[in-house]
Amino acid sequence: MKWTSLNELREKYLSFFESKGHLRLPSFPLVPINDKSLLLINSGMAPMKKYFTGEEEPPRKRVTTCQKCIRTPDLERVGHTARHGTYFEMLGNFSFGDYFKDEAIPWAWEFLTEWLEIPADKLWPSIYENDEEAFVLWKDKVGVDPAKIVRLGKADNFWEHGSGPCGPCSEIYFDRGLKYGCGSPDCKPGCDCDRFMEIWNNVFSQFNNDGNGNYTDLAQKNIDTGMGLERLACVMQGVDNLFEVDTVRKILDTVCAIAGKKYGEDAKNDVSIRVITDHIRSSTFMICDGVIPSNEGRGYVLRRILRRACRHAKLLGIDRAFLCELCEVVIGENISAYPELAEKKDYILKIIANEESRFDATIDSGLAILAGIMDAAAEKGSKVIDGESVFKLYDTYGFPIDLTREIADEKGFSVDEDAFAALMKEQKERARAARGNVGGWDESSKSLLSEIEKTAFVGYTATETEAKVVAILADDMLVDEVNEGEFTLILDKTVFYGEGGGQVGDTGCIGTDTVCASVLDTKKADGVYLHICRMNEGTIKVGDILSVEVDAERRAAIMRNHSSLHLLQAALREVLGKHVEQAGSYVDEKGGRFDFTHFAAMSAEEIAKVEAIVNENILRGMAVDTVETDIESAKKMGAMALFGEKYGKIVRVVKMGDFSTEFCGGTHVENTAKVGLFKIVSESSVAAGVRRIECTTGFGVLAILEEQRRAIAEVAGELKTQPSDISKRASQLQGELHAAKKEIEALNAKLAGSKLAGLMEGAVQVGAVTLVTASLADMQLDAARTLADEIKAKYPNAVAVLAVEQGGKLNFLASAGKDAVAAGAHAGKLVGAVAAVTGGKGGGRPDNAMAGGADATKIAEALAAAKDVLAGMLK
Repeated sequence: MKWTSLNELREKYLSFFESKGHLRLPSFPLVPINDKSLLLINSGMAPMKKYFTGEEEPPRKRVTTCQKCIRTPDLERVGHTARHGTYFEMLGNFSFGDYFKDEAIPWAWEFLTEWLEIPADKLWPSIYENDEEAFVLWKDKVGVDPAKIVRLGKADNFWEHGSGPCGPCSEIYFDRGLKYGCGSPDCKPGCDCDRFMEIWNNVFSQFNNDGNGNYTDLAQKNIDTGMGLERLACVMQGVDNLFEVDTVRKILDTVCAIAGKKYGEDAKNDVSIRVITDHIRSSTFMICDGVIPSNEGRGYVLRRILRRACRHAKLLGIDRAFLCELCEVVIGENISAYPELAEKKDYILKIIANEESRFDATIDSGLAILAGIMDAAAEKGSKVIDGESVFKLYDTYGFPIDLTREIADEKGFSVDEDAFAALMKEQKERARAARGNVGGWDESSKSLLSEIEKTAFVGYTATETEAKVVAILADDMLVDEVNEGEFTLILDKTVFYGEGGGQVGDTGCIGTDTVCASVLDTKKADGVYLHICRMNEGTIKVGDILSVEVDAERRAAIMRNHSSLHLLQAALREVLGKHVEQAGSYVDEKGGRFDFTHFAAMSAEEIAKVEAIVNENILRGMAVDTVETDIESAKKMGAMALFGEKYGKIVRVVKMGDFSTEFCGGTHVENTAKVGLFKIVSESSVAAGVRRIECTTGFGVLAILEEQRRAIAEVAGELKTQPSDISKRASQLQGELHAAKKEIEALNAKLAGSKLAGLMEGAVQVGAVTLVTASLADMQLDAARTLADEIKAKYPNAVAVLAVEQGGKLNFLASAGKDAVAAGAHAGKLVGAVAAVTGGKGGGRPDNAMAGGADATKIAEALAAAKDVLAGMLK
């Protein structure tokens, strides 16, 4: 066999199975689509579970993929061994009720021995101990020596996960040679030594487990093959572990170059080098697939990984930002298989740079605090870090718990996990309570709809129709009729748009000549449209034919706002870059809200440019065309899909001239000119890496213009000028105010000068320091400040304490000359003690300070106390 690069191996595998009639699919995103059971995709078959269960029909019965995967259960072990990693690629060939063992086993052997030219004597198949069918195929059809076919038990070679589909496995092991073995003459696959490496796993899904250990044959038998790409590359490149594989080694060597270290010379350094190498791979692909650092869910996984890499950089002596440099290498090594890395390169680099910068600002103080906590625990004879301190490190300094745990473990400490978990639980409960009840359609009510046919929606081109009442739901029960209160109505067809895709549900009315009900909202549940109604007059019965009419004026406003968001997204991508993707939206009759991925606040110029582009395309009067087509045709049209959204076979595409093409099921204007005008109301941050624009159109813009006109008129009236001269008049007033301020300052200085001589006559000597105290009831605070500064400047050995009562507010000022400060005087402590006599508080610098007072009747008492306080300070 000859040395083969990782990228070449991936392509060979996929091409081989294409030659066997398989459809090559691109890797699914790392963020699961419509699967809440996983935070991140962790195996080749995970994104295709519904194909195996029959819930969804696969695009073809035979499929092959190379799937990006993330696994983090052993995150703390990554780096400490060369075996563990968080990111890997899984090669897979899958059969959904098509071929089975007869084809899967020979094809595996053909690929390894003929396409990769691995010597047959280096390969050992394993089978489930009772799988005679597989044994015969390996022996007779492939021609493997029976002595090299290893039978293993249920724990090793039978795949099942509770009840449901399951079956035996057949693995292929590569013999790495005697030097990796244990020396036993019985050494073979299944031994705990490192000699035999599993490289291929065929799972034969052929039984159904009822959960009680009873197995029956499945009507549809499936093949699920998994083979780690990096592990196969280890074999083909003759290296010991994934960090030595060509594409990964390139990253590792770059880490070493940046750190000035040599891999293999120091065990501790090697741990940090491996951590950084692995974690930058994971981070790059996670960000590319839409994960953003946060303190929850998959965002927290990303944050943990990035911050762990930053911490190990410190251990290597790297004292600068460097992760983006590594990210460039990751992208360069993987771009041929994942071209989206190039498209999102700037975005990925910015997210990594932001997170690295944020953690760098706190890591040194966090590490110092953790060291202090461990020292304090050691002084008490404890080797356990209390949960409250760990929680504070997490909550205040952004230290992931596993990072604290890892550092503690290195120093021989453990963490009070129970106390930390309790505090985390309290925080989550507080957050949940703060969010409140955001309920929609009750899940228990949805179960009542399971037998009801899907509603036909005819509202794209109409706002009124006649429809038949299919069901009535009141008080969470199906009823035959309703004549009062609020209820939910289900029709055979409707023109009411059900809330979805960020667009609110329609409102309107339903009835006949003798019946009238208001539709307050419309929702959807599994294709059934739910009209939330309030009865105004008459009785509605199941089977009735009713007139159904949407509030057309409100619908038109919603359509204008929804269409504008499509134009907005296209404009944002034009101005900010192609990394911009929708992260959420909301549209009602008042305006639109659009959340999008971007790493920084938009400048005023960028906002103005985006707004201008949207309005330009509105005024172009472009036709808005909608088409229903298959997903591949839609993608060829350039249609933008919402990231992470699962689409059916047929999708609806909304196209606005040559400017915007998107997947969308919402309602839209027929021509962009009908949007009227577009105005961005605000731009703000939603989360790290996610921005939000709020905007409006049509009459909403006119309302803003009218509001601004009135405000301008009111300001002009107050300034006694014309609206067109507001700026000029404001500039004049600024000049007048500036001149007045200068005049006041001059008067304050004059007033202070006139007071100074009189105050000094009443000064008393406290040791080597002259103390001046006075109550200045008739003086402005600014003038008193000038006076205190004047005393400090002219009399270096003087200390002044001045009380100023103005407008019912009491303040104390203190100043100390440089000689007085040298003698021990401290204006901040002095004024704080004086103010405290009146019930106030304050402080400041040794030479200048201020405090607020409370009880003005105690001014004389407070000033008298200054002498004793000052005397206690002097050296």
